[in-house]
Amino acid sequence: MKTADTKRLRRAGDFLLHIPAHERPPPAHMPSASSANFRTSTPNKAMSSRHSLSFADDSNMLTEEDIRVVDDMFALEEDLFMAARECFNSKEFEKTAYILRECKNPLTRFLCVYSKFLASEKEALDNWTYRKGSRTYDERPTNENLPSLLNTLSDVNNSDPANPRNEMDPFLLYLKGVIYGALRRRPEATECFILSVRAYPWNWSCWLQLGAMIEDPEEWTSLQEHLPDHPVTKMLALRILVEFNAPPETLDDSVNELTELFPHSLFIRSQKALLAYHHRDFEEAEAVFDSILEIDPYRIDSLDIFANILYVQQSRAKLSDLAQRFIRTDKDRPEVCGLIGNYYSLRCEHEKAVKYFRRAIQLDPTHLAAWTLMGHEYIEMKNPHAAIEAYRRAIDVNRKDYRAWYGLGKTYELLDMTQYALHYYQRAAALRPYDSRMWTALANCYKTLTKWNEAIDCMKRAQLCADTTETSHFLFLAALYEKIGDIATAAMYHRQCVEVSQKLGKHLGEYSKSCIFAARYEIDLAANRGVMPTPNTEVPDLQRAKQLLEPFIGANVEETPVAEDLSRRLRQMGVN
Repeated sequence: MKTADTKRLRRAGDFLLHIPAHERPPPAHMPSASSANFRTSTPNKAMSSRHSLSFADDSNMLTEEDIRVVDDMFALEEDLFMAARECFNSKEFEKTAYILRECKNPLTRFLCVYSKFLASEKEALDNWTYRKGSRTYDERPTNENLPSLLNTLSDVNNSDPANPRNEMDPFLLYLKGVIYGALRRRPEATECFILSVRAYPWNWSCWLQLGAMIEDPEEWTSLQEHLPDHPVTKMLALRILVEFNAPPETLDDSVNELTELFPHSLFIRSQKALLAYHHRDFEEAEAVFDSILEIDPYRIDSLDIFANILYVQQSRAKLSDLAQRFIRTDKDRPEVCGLIGNYYSLRCEHEKAVKYFRRAIQLDPTHLAAWTLMGHEYIEMKNPHAAIEAYRRAIDVNRKDYRAWYGLGKTYELLDMTQYALHYYQRAAALRPYDSRMWTALANCYKTLTKWNEAIDCMKRAQLCADTTETSHFLFLAALYEKIGDIATAAMYHRQCVEVSQKLGKHLGEYSKSCIFAARYEIDLAANRGVMPTPNTEVPDLQRAKQLLEPFIGANVEETPVAEDLSRRLRQMGVN
């Protein structure tokens, strides 16, 4: 039914264009930005705040006469625009561009050039798919028409009566930035996006493209002075802080500030859930996503993150229910395909999981989560080379995502290529410096390379980021210090492991080796004191050794015979 209606509308537009212009019915004019009665749900487009390609502030404001010229120009081209829009909605991009080829208004010109861009992207993708498997096959589609489109945009404002100040429309600037980005000319793209959001700050797509251009927090800090003082600027700042894993207190302040401005914004709530997810507070993240779906049961944005949370939580029933609900809503969204892939992965049906992750990539080749999760599945299927390819494609999509770098490190570590693994773990740790897993992975690599001091430094950094109830870091550090012959420090970490384990009420078998090591150290220190010269000035504490061995009385663990032997040595030293 929808297709039939679209065809009828497109045919009506064709009929209208064949009527001579002086005989057409007067168009129902769209209200201009200068109309006093014009109201929308978002603020009006600020026509008077456009900027030139320099970062000037208010030197190039359009006058009321300039705005009137723009409105009159659009009134003359409105019939063409309405007909072209129906062709655009039908994905007839080349015909859309042909209809608007002689239009002068910025709105119609934007639709014309944007249609050319989409048509050229589709052609590049078709050619790339056709060459798949041949010698001329590239890793990604190549759009050879981008330079000509860029020239079109560079000349679009020349001799334009609708643009008397020789300026470019903010949406044309946005499109120019997109093309620069596709050509990998990052500085020019960044400048275009900044100028566009300064002229019209409510274009969220432009903000997202600007965020994609930023490679590190220092660059974001340097760009902030060129951005408008606007609520959307704060929204992008929150998104970038989450992406770069900023400290939790900084993110909490940003979330609270934006929540006061937009108390009912689901986007802000989703960022709060992402914040909890990145800090591995999965229960809090799940609760926030549950509240979002209660408000909007059909919201698909960030659904793949929610699926990851349920996967980690092993919530198979809830993940199944969510998959069944959204496959009926829109099965052709990459987020939904990722959700179904997570469900099959949780059921250990890795082939089916790969099928759905690949489907998500076919729908959106830039869907980062699908590439990364597909790499994880290939690891489970013992196919490391396919996993490496998937992780590399994820890095091509977004070099700021730590999961692909960490996945590459893990894969090369499985292949016993430790130097390669070390490089990728270093990249992951640079992107996520507050995650103990990154530093633990680095410590493991340095341990394999017998670089004990570097391994100790990394493990200490991991201990700072880890949960205080985690005992594995104490054992790792104790083993490293034992390797370099620092038995006193190794015994200290074993004692800390015992203290934490006893506070948590763990079974003796989980920390018995640490008890034995620490007790033996005290006994050996007392036995050798005065006999063997040693730089260690620590006084042996035999009462401490006795306390460490007391839990073994009547216990049925593997180290019980060793503990009894140490207890006999203590009695021989006069400790009862």
